[in-house]
Amino acid sequence: MLVLLSGCIDDGSYKVGMTVPSLRTKTLEDVGGDLSRITSYRYPDRRMYQYSLDDALAKEQVMVLTFATPGHCTQCDKHLQMLKGIMDKYGDEVLILHMDQYQNPEAFNALVVIGDPWTYIVDGKKTIRLKRAGRMLYREVDAVLVSLLKEEKAAG
Repeated sequence: MLVLLSGCIDDGSYKVGMTVPSLRTKTLEDVGGDLSRITSYRYPDRRMYQYSLDDALAKEQVMVLTFATPGHCTQCDKHLQMLKGIMDKYGDEVLILHMDQYQNPEAFNALVVIGDPWTYIVDGKKTIRLKRAGRMLYREVDAVLVSLLKEEKAAG
């Protein structure tokens, strides 16, 4: 018996410990500042769309990369709302990028993401440190970020 949770399927392509591929994805600037052309989220936050994935990776910062299509996924909507709180806590210390399947399908294809939401937490060396299907809670994301930022600070 096969049970799928949250519509997510893990085909095993990119795993924890692997490097995130550099990819040019749409930014808010690319769509002339029109949020409706970069996300199906009803309450988008401009901060999630400032960087293309390749530009974000080049900054060598901790990043939360989330794949969510709230236009057809209520769990995605709730997940993105939670990430706004994470952005408020960490500011520029952590980059948060949202990839919407309708507007950035190449990102879904490149990482072979099927279903949503999916969350990847990536370190400053572009290595996937967490990969999780389904909606995450604030405390789950926060705990990983606290640990990862402490680790990166200790490494210098």
